Amino acid sequence: MSVNGAKTMLEVLGVSKTYDMGEVPVHPLRSVNLDLRSGELLVILGASGSGKSTLLNILGGLDRPTSGRLRFKDHELTDADDRELTQYRRDHVGFVFQLYNLIPSLTARENVALVCDIATDPMSPEEALELVGLSDRLDHFPAQLSGGEQQRVAIARAVAKRPEILLCDEPTGALDAETGRLVLEVLNQVNHETATTTAIITHNAAIGRLGDRVIRMSSGEITEITENETRADPKDVEW
Repeated sequence: MSVNGAKTMLEVLGVSKTYDMGEVPVHPLRSVNLDLRSGELLVILGASGSGKSTLLNILGGLDRPTSGRLRFKDHELTDADDRELTQYRRDHVGFVFQLYNLIPSLTARENVALVCDIATDPMSPEEALELVGLSDRLDHFPAQLSGGEQQRVAIARAVAKRPEILLCDEPTGALDAETGRLVLEVLNQVNHETATTTAIITHNAAIGRLGDRVIRMSSGEITEITENETRADPKDVEW
């Protein structure tokens, strides 16, 4: 999927984050500038402590920057209050984390339905689960699913509300290589079929081949931005 000339969906301008930890302040982000383009798949690479998860939390409205600006389309989020950030997350952003966070007592269908019930224009749970290849697991409980299947339910839950931005924090981190590849295939397919702007945060450099662009981070800064001429097929990625 080409994103050349695509509109900017989310823009980060000079964003820094500082935590006061006793006498020594911690700076997980330092003057970061970044744009997420409509429909692209972006891979953010970095070692533990590079600032990538802090950046994701700010992109998703889970945290606020200490300084700098954040803009979603034509909406300034920099000074948004808690209510406005909650609405931004609910209406526009889907999250996929390393841990699946499924409710054990609910089936796959019911876990996805929780999000559909609060969204303004959701898919049906069945449609979302079909998108991730789990039509035959609708009424299975998490304990009856493999780790990869549980992560696919989590992806279905995230995309069921039709978010404009999908943020994935180490989505394959708890999975073996083969299962992780299947999850990446699902994320790639969701990006293609729904044109959802997607960012995958990972420490795994091989996953960078899947993105339209690759952002490399170190010590709270973006050190390199590269564009892939073509996106690799997840089936061809070895790690």
